[in-house]
Amino acid sequence: MYKNILIPTDGSELAGKAVEHGIGLAKAVSAKVVFLTVYEPYRIVTLDPLMVEYTPEDYKKLAEKTAAKILSDASQKAQAAGVPCEALVLERDRIHEAIVDTATTRKCDLITMASHGHRGVAALLLGSVTLKVLTHAKIPVLVHRQN
Repeated sequence: MYKNILIPTDGSELAGKAVEHGIGLAKAVSAKVVFLTVYEPYRIVTLDPLMVEYTPEDYKKLAEKTAAKILSDASQKAQAAGVPCEALVLERDRIHEAIVDTATTRKCDLITMASHGHRGVAALLLGSVTLKVLTHAKIPVLVHRQN
């Protein structure tokens, strides 16, 4: 069945549930998981409070520190379940493209992710990352929805 599952996560509560579900699925089918966190590059003109509040250097340090924490938590859960994993952090403008590209380069055969994350109002205006992944992915996408 599945041998290599990509699990993108932004650290939100629902993404955490998708991580747990993805790990459980990987364990059940003896698959490996690839965790991915993507953060957007610093922009001078933005509504993102982190980019308004920090310098470009401080923003990048905070984004990398946050990503490392998210991936460390996910990796620990996978290791505790006996599921082999790797973790990646990317800085990209288009998060959905980073997810689809990573699935291709890492030869993943399934993407499992949350239906939504931290993007809030921006997701409503621009279209959700999950919807874009569903549209562009060439492999199956399992969407974990909020109960």
